[in-house]
Amino acid sequence: MSLGARFLEQVDRAFDRAAGFTNHDPTLLANIRTCKNLFYTSFPIKRDDGRIEVMHAWRAEHSHHKLPCKGGIRYAEAVDAEEVQALAALMTYKCALVDVPFGGAKGGIRLNPKRYSPAELERITRRYVFELVRKNFMGPGLDVPAPDVGTGPREMAWIADTYTQLRPGELDAMGCVTGKPVSAGGIRGRVEATGRGVFYGVREVCSVAEDMQALGLSPGIQGKRVVIQGLGNVGYFAARFFQEAGAVLVGLAESEGAIADPNGLDLEKVMAHRRERRSILEFSGATNLTRREDALELDYDILVPAALERQITAENAPRIKAKIVAEGANGPTTTEADEILTRRGVLVLPDAYLNAGGVTVSYFEWVKNLGHVRFGRMQKRFEQNAYARLLHVVEGSIGRQFTPEQTERVTRGASEEDLVNSGLEETMTGAYHPIREVWKQHGGKVDLRTAALIVAIDKVALSYQQLGIFP
Repeated sequence: MSLGARFLEQVDRAFDRAAGFTNHDPTLLANIRTCKNLFYTSFPIKRDDGRIEVMHAWRAEHSHHKLPCKGGIRYAEAVDAEEVQALAALMTYKCALVDVPFGGAKGGIRLNPKRYSPAELERITRRYVFELVRKNFMGPGLDVPAPDVGTGPREMAWIADTYTQLRPGELDAMGCVTGKPVSAGGIRGRVEATGRGVFYGVREVCSVAEDMQALGLSPGIQGKRVVIQGLGNVGYFAARFFQEAGAVLVGLAESEGAIADPNGLDLEKVMAHRRERRSILEFSGATNLTRREDALELDYDILVPAALERQITAENAPRIKAKIVAEGANGPTTTEADEILTRRGVLVLPDAYLNAGGVTVSYFEWVKNLGHVRFGRMQKRFEQNAYARLLHVVEGSIGRQFTPEQTERVTRGASEEDLVNSGLEETMTGAYHPIREVWKQHGGKVDLRTAALIVAIDKVALSYQQLGIFP
């Protein structure tokens, strides 16, 4: 059985467990669980040395209860039909949890991007878009991709450019993909959105004194010992926000290995060291760990697996000392490991909730593209002028003037990034409490992952019922 097949089985098992706690018609549940469309294509591309290579690519649309579908495109050697279906299903549940009006989708091309030149990757990306558009698997009202493992703003810019060439004159063409560079129709705050969302989610969980007391922890982030696995886009920004909030980074793990320091690692110094040495190992004052997996078994409070799926398994779960496992990646914990951690009293914050920051800000970008106006453009100056007038009245009443620095701080209007981050914070903090409420209602019979899926299933089911498809 392939890794993708096991991943899909893991997602379906989690769904079935949650569905057992609902009262929905079995036919409706089967409809929600099943992937609606799966597209496979192969196409030749010419390498820089003249060789011809055949690429294999997929796109899965899990749910059409809301349109467009939404989900990333990953470039990885493990991509297959089962993996994209599993990830698309997670996207459906993720969007439902944070009330983003998309169905779930996911796509990928089977390749290692490190083995291809930028010119080759551009040819591959543009041809993939051609295939998707030709089969109606892409468009601002149909299916909107985003970055994932192995892709980023560069690839999204190529996708947008290719789509606009294939659909000349389409008014909302830039809404065909999110995660674009700001200069190409993207939105400020998207790059760090998933990592920031992980931080907001964990912060909200840690604010509940009752739950922290049950774990033997004090409320809040300050002083919490954190291990981050994976220093890509998600892991790096999550680590940065945790450190800025007063958490102590006691361990960091990457593909080349892991390092630890019980007194705390300076993230920016580690990243500078890695840029210079191409490795986090041999960082001054830190201990090199024999295996990168050893970072998971340090003494700490919060583990953030932010790499790939299936990193926490039945083999290493018994040795994980974390009180909280915060899933920054998609599917980092196997079903068997999940059961072990739950029995041991570890609080697992599920990926379907915790890494929803990316799709939340992607939604903001999509809305921005459809609205054809930058967030903040209409109100920023108005707010600044209103605050300035109010401050002038205050100065008159107290008989003194504020310094220019104080004035600037008080009267600053909200920028696009301010509004994006505010919307993300509201989304992540607000989405947790319905999950926690279901978790508490079932009195220990379900974990947070199951509770999250119950909430998601109820929301998707309601959408189908409102459409009149099911009673």
